[in-house]
Amino acid sequence: MFKSPTIKIALGAGVITIGALAVSMHLNGRKKKRTKIIEMMDEFQKAHVHMADPDRVEELVTQLIKGGKSKLQVITDFDRTLSRTLYNGHEVPTCHGVLDDSSLLPEHYREQANQLRNTYLPLEMSTDVPIEEKRHLMVEWWTKGHELLVNSGIKQSDIQKAVEKAGVYLREGSNDMIELLHRHAVPLLVFSAGIGDILIEAIKLQSHFYEDNMHCVSNCMEFNEEGRLTGFKGELIHSFNKHEVSTHQPEYFERNKHRTNVILMGDTLGDLRMADGLPDTQHLLTIGFLNSNVEKSLEAYKAQYDIVLVLDETMDLANALLNKIL
Repeated sequence: MFKSPTIKIALGAGVITIGALAVSMHLNGRKKKRTKIIEMMDEFQKAHVHMADPDRVEELVTQLIKGGKSKLQVITDFDRTLSRTLYNGHEVPTCHGVLDDSSLLPEHYREQANQLRNTYLPLEMSTDVPIEEKRHLMVEWWTKGHELLVNSGIKQSDIQKAVEKAGVYLREGSNDMIELLHRHAVPLLVFSAGIGDILIEAIKLQSHFYEDNMHCVSNCMEFNEEGRLTGFKGELIHSFNKHEVSTHQPEYFERNKHRTNVILMGDTLGDLRMADGLPDTQHLLTIGFLNSNVEKSLEAYKAQYDIVLVLDETMDLANALLNKIL
């Protein structure tokens, strides 16, 4: 039987062998390694992108792409994750901050709310305070803050006005992400320790809050017939009890239990537990936004998040991943 000739061409340290059915290249005695997906994506090559284990990230990205849109869901925090930290050099307020600094509320409320923030925020962000201690401190902060709001006389009609005046800006590319997930009917869970009424209004002002694929788990206000705030619905959600609250959302997680591939995004270590309510997660890729105290916190974030984005005000990397998957 006729066989195709084999041709060998010497090129320095390597040899190219051209056979009948295959072409292989040997460099220094080894085959050239296949280029990784994340190495081919420009968004992963930027200096602010950190990964403790790129091989693990590569494997997770590969599995997410393989699973496609039918297996995917996205879970994200709101403050400092879906929303920006800075805009034009100015700090963007959190959901609670929208009201803490609003001129629509009485001055005595603003003074007391800011005293609470100055006391508890450094403790929340500290890497020296144990998580268990933080849980107790956050319950104190949120409880006192919500009591102040109830006593402030705020009305339901004040919410939209307060958000418009405060300037809550979504992270650059968030609109694209929301639209992309909606177009492909991929569930987007916004899981926030902020105030649900504020974050939904903020999203509506700059994008869309789609009822068919978006779900909000947050501290939602309760108003009386006169439109005055009387309290908050359900259990208190703070930045370090999301693992407990997530297990108390049976309807959402049951409805999406077949979506076993998850992209989770947050800006605190407590956000890593937002997917605890999912019983059968197969592939969970976590993206952490490190917005402050970089030198002190980077290693702690890298130890727990698969990908850490330092001082990044965009959704560029998340959108690049989603465009690969969808």
